[in-house]
Amino acid sequence: MNLREAHALLADRGFRPGGASTRTFPDGAPYKVEIPSCEGPRVMTAVLEEAKTRGVRIDRVSQGSGVMMLTDGEIEEMLSLGTSAGVEVCLFLGPRGAWDIGGQAKVSAAVGGVARGNEMVAASLCDAFRAVELGVRSLLVGDIGVLEILGELKVDGSLPSDLVLKTSVLMPLPNAPTARLYERLGATSLNVSTDLPVPVLAEIRSVTSVPIDMYIEVPDDQGGHVRFYDVPEIVRVAAPVYLKMGLRNAPNIYPVGAHLTGTAEALGRERVRRAELILRLLAEQDEA
Repeated sequence: MNLREAHALLADRGFRPGGASTRTFPDGAPYKVEIPSCEGPRVMTAVLEEAKTRGVRIDRVSQGSGVMMLTDGEIEEMLSLGTSAGVEVCLFLGPRGAWDIGGQAKVSAAVGGVARGNEMVAASLCDAFRAVELGVRSLLVGDIGVLEILGELKVDGSLPSDLVLKTSVLMPLPNAPTARLYERLGATSLNVSTDLPVPVLAEIRSVTSVPIDMYIEVPDDQGGHVRFYDVPEIVRVAAPVYLKMGLRNAPNIYPVGAHLTGTAEALGRERVRRAELILRLLAEQDEA
């Protein structure tokens, strides 16, 4: 098989070049803003305060330390803040490979989010059920097997049908076939790999229906790209898309505790400022 024949085979299976997206969120918006690494109620409060000061609409916050690193009271406080501000609260399932005793994750970030063995899968399910019982309706998943099980539990009614299952950047998503697989397994928000060109994002959108979420500024341990001027084209081809603001030159703070709260709050506020910068670019385009 030559390359032309391989492209034809892919096209027969629905994998073709993408174009402009006509999809939107249910409220008609082509894009929304996500602030990641919102590590507990103090950080979330700082993020919401900064957003109010700057006039930035925040639609989703996500947390990376994991459900197991939050008390029931902290989760409930985050949900209360989210309800008051109309912000989705997404919590990561833990544990994960990068924190385990295994050695592979120490040399390859590609397996940092995996659940090693049935014990770790079971722990992830415990996190999921605990979070749901407290009222959480958005979970961040870093393992493909855990994703499939959670998707099945939604189908059989063991978990709420409206539960958001958001794939983590730790689950590589570099192409349209992988994106379609994740959606088929139950993903309802797809965090694409951080280094994808705009045409590849269009390919992914052409075979998926759920929102895409992607880093516009990427943490150093995930590539460190700063893609502000790509945002108008990203929205054009990938809508509906969450524009997620990481930070370069920032420490990896997972898992957060009181010893890092000040740093986490400062990082959260700066992510909101970064969001203000990309929203200016989008407004500028609308006025052109």
